[in-house]
Amino acid sequence: MSTFDIADVLARLQVAPVNPGTFSKATGWRAAPDAKRFPAINPSTEEATAEIAASTAEDYEAIVQSAVDTFRSWRMVPPPRRGELVHRIGQLVAENHDALGAIVSIDTGKSIMEGKGEVKEVIDMAVMAAGQSRMLYGFTQQSQRAKHRMYDHWLPLGVAGIITAYNFPAAVWAQNGFLSAIGGNTVIWKPSPKVPLTAIAMQHLANRAMKELKCEGVFSLFLPEDNRVAELMLDDPRVALVSFTGSTGVGHKVAAKVSANLGRRYLLECSGNNGCIVDETADLAMAAKAVTFGVVGTTGQRCTSTRRVIVAKKVAAKFTELLTQAFAQVKVGDPRQPDTLVGPLIDRAAVGHFEEAIKQATALGGKVVFGGHRLNRPGYFVEPTIITGVKGEWPCAQHETFAPIVYLIEYETLDEAIGIHNNVAQGLAGGMHSSNVSNIERFLSAEGSDCGITRVNMGTTGADVGAAFGGEKETGGGRTAGSDAWKGYMRRQSVCVNWGTETAWDNVIKLG
Repeated sequence: MSTFDIADVLARLQVAPVNPGTFSKATGWRAAPDAKRFPAINPSTEEATAEIAASTAEDYEAIVQSAVDTFRSWRMVPPPRRGELVHRIGQLVAENHDALGAIVSIDTGKSIMEGKGEVKEVIDMAVMAAGQSRMLYGFTQQSQRAKHRMYDHWLPLGVAGIITAYNFPAAVWAQNGFLSAIGGNTVIWKPSPKVPLTAIAMQHLANRAMKELKCEGVFSLFLPEDNRVAELMLDDPRVALVSFTGSTGVGHKVAAKVSANLGRRYLLECSGNNGCIVDETADLAMAAKAVTFGVVGTTGQRCTSTRRVIVAKKVAAKFTELLTQAFAQVKVGDPRQPDTLVGPLIDRAAVGHFEEAIKQATALGGKVVFGGHRLNRPGYFVEPTIITGVKGEWPCAQHETFAPIVYLIEYETLDEAIGIHNNVAQGLAGGMHSSNVSNIERFLSAEGSDCGITRVNMGTTGADVGAAFGGEKETGGGRTAGSDAWKGYMRRQSVCVNWGTETAWDNVIKLG
């Protein structure tokens, strides 16, 4: 599907002109009589695509109680059987790949290519999680006691609350929700109200899978517009884990509220002010191509987007020339068109942040060498932007702006470059372009990148589902997706079994 009709896509995915924002086993699709309606705005047109009846506090109570009730039986389902549910959801997503890619594009403004790419992440995550369901490994240990066996194993937590941001409305739910489900937890999804249609479409497919496998109630949907209603999940001790993806400011609130109840957990994936070092030995053409997509992909609205390029002074002029050439080949426009690479920003406020960042950088002495303007057309379209002459300590370079802006910062020594790279509050993704093995290995060492994700001779963006995803410092420290990230959704239990007939107290206590 290279171009698509919006009405047809909505019909195929059971998205109506007006949609309830609430679904649980106990309620079904429900809209409270007093529910406030809010529009799903297409950022490419600034027009409403559909309406959502927002979840209320009463809806939340019904959802969470249903999730608690379902957990009591779901936790006893063998993990491979849990994996079958996740795998079936992945199959249904694959069957609707094109339509789902289109609805992601409608919701977010991503190009159809990127929308379909996000849906592929959901499919891949389902396959990975289904396989992982047979490998929730513990390990044995050697006891100091004779005829005793010790081992660790992993058990479900309870109800997991998944709060997702607007930039990846499907993939982040899959990264968190599928691992939660194979771990024996029930899942309440609270998506961003800026991108509600993707969540409704995905919930319909999850409902079909749950019905087919007779395990209704594992996945629920909670879609409020009011932040006060949304925050009910943060204060609720019945929700054992809250995984939050979004801004650092909100992440601080999530951490404070959830940790107020000892024993509850949170996973945070917050801001990422990602830097990439380009040294004097780098393949500059390859670096320019990789940086280009790192900056403009998803219109700069990825937490892993490349924000800062720290480039050796010896090659800065040539690299800037190549990067400018690359940016000039990026088509900004209607995301439904197959040759569009960059769509709009998410909303009017995002455009304002874009304009303010450029204003700050130029006021301090930065020079816009490409882009820098909002496009004069309907929708929240802006030009991908390159700014040179930036210093690493400038406020604009210290702050993450969710927009396609890259700051070029020159350096003389590798020590200086690594210092600039690490001297920000965020620690999600970092990169280096180099052909010098010593430079690369130093960047990967303990005195190199301080990020959770580090890439060499490639862009800072992108996620391999087999690798743990997340970062350090104000990014939050959480990990989702692959590797051993599944452990974050379960509780660890150390077990010791006495299989003999004696105890340490036999010489002290005499019975019979």
